[in-house]
Amino acid sequence: MVRRVIEAAHRHRCKVGLCGQAPSDDPSFAEFLVDSGIDAISVTPDSFVNVKRQVAAVEDRETEGSAAAS
Repeated sequence: MVRRVIEAAHRHRCKVGLCGQAPSDDPSFAEFLVDSGIDAISVTPDSFVNVKRQVAAVEDRETEGSAAAS
C-alpha cells in the first residue's frame, strides 16, 4: 500500500516523504521506501548514520543496476 501511494503521488508530480519511527527502527523498511521511490525519509537522530548508510547502499545498488542495463 505504501508503494502504491508513492507511485500514485509521483504520477501526479507530487513528492512523498515519510516521518515516523519505522525507518529508524527497521533498516529493511528504509530500504523498501528507497526501492519504492520515496523522496524523503525522516529519522531519529540516534539512527541517522545507520539509516543514511542503508539508503546510500540501496541507491548505489540501483545506480549500478541502471548502468549495467544501459
